[in-house]
Amino acid sequence: QVQLVESGGGLVQPGGSLRLSCAVSGRFFDSRRVAWFRQAPGKEREFVATVNWSGDSTYVEDSVKGRFTISRDTAKNTVALQMNNLKPEDTAVYYCAADGRDGFYSRPSAYAYWGQGTQVTVSS
Repeated sequence: QVQLVESGGGLVQPGGSLRLSCAVSGRFFDSRRVAWFRQAPGKEREFVATVNWSGDSTYVEDSVKGRFTISRDTAKNTVALQMNNLKPEDTAVYYCAADGRDGFYSRPSAYAYWGQGTQVTVSS
């Protein structure tokens, strides 16, 4: 059984930074993925970024590329999402998802486990 716990959300001004962390307990294959998705009010859940469990393959959605970075800390069993130069349109609940299939990494349906979500609000 895999459990995910997100932390690090909050209120930040435009242009600011936040670092989200996803603590992962349980095991899955190194080729499987952990990802961050986000969901704004009235919108569908959308892909943000993903890293495979071995930590050597990452993908970042185009709208956040250059501002967001995903990484895995093998010692702590965590996956972090560093978010810089935040914009109001980044406001959403951010979810960590795990045990995702490699070829379908941007689809929510590809992930077997989900965290409870953490709110990120970008506002002046």
